[in-house]
Amino acid sequence: MARLRAAGCVFAEDEAALLLAEARDADDLEAMVSRRVEGDPLEHILGWAEFAGLRVRVDDRVFVPRRRTGFLAALAVSAAEAVGAVRGTAPTVLDLCCGSGAIALVVQTRLPGALVFAADLDPAAVRSARRNLARPDRVFEGDLFEPIPPELAGRFDVIAANTPYVPTEALALMPPEARLHEARLALDGGGDGLDVQRRVAADAAHWLAPGGRLLVEVNAAQVPEAIRIFTAAGLDAHAESSEEFEITVVVGRLSDSILQHFSVTTAF
Repeated sequence: MARLRAAGCVFAEDEAALLLAEARDADDLEAMVSRRVEGDPLEHILGWAEFAGLRVRVDDRVFVPRRRTGFLAALAVSAAEAVGAVRGTAPTVLDLCCGSGAIALVVQTRLPGALVFAADLDPAAVRSARRNLARPDRVFEGDLFEPIPPELAGRFDVIAANTPYVPTEALALMPPEARLHEARLALDGGGDGLDVQRRVAADAAHWLAPGGRLLVEVNAAQVPEAIRIFTAAGLDAHAESSEEFEITVVVGRLSDSILQHFSVTTAF
């Protein structure tokens, strides 16, 4: 604990307890503490991250799911649940830019009957997601929608996409745990942070079912442009913000009069 505190770990006592619980023996503990002192993310050292009350396996270099993204996961669950209730069928959900598959894991856990798919460009992320999800054969590797089987076009009731949204120039300001230890492609959103979101929104209508939702996490300053992007792609768009999670999600809907209105909640 003293070594962690000296290295600048704010929650040294909690981290020490986690490392002690995970270490197989004294040598393993020493190796883990040394990695943490050197700046490796705690989650990569443990091999898992806590997310929305669940333990998500996270391999080295894989994007660590942030607490704030629990709001995006909660909205995905709420939207999928509402669609299933109205239609009387199991909702179909895609976790795009899935990283470790954390959002898909939440949906899978909260809605066991849902058909859950995931995709990511990063091979390491795909490996983690396949370890986390009940159906590893439904986790695809490739660029955005490219690896998704064509027969799923027009079938997704919810697409939750935690796209990278840090502007390229702001990457240097990120904490070193993220900047040095997570894949750049999971962080770099281009000039204004919304380059990947533009590509997702442009193709979303082809993959969404009528009434389906596209949900994307953004920071507050990006909301007006994100809504414009969604609208230009033919989606009805609005923003949902959470004071608890300190984050905003832009919601785009593919028109369907049956599902035009439903109440979004984040209660698990």
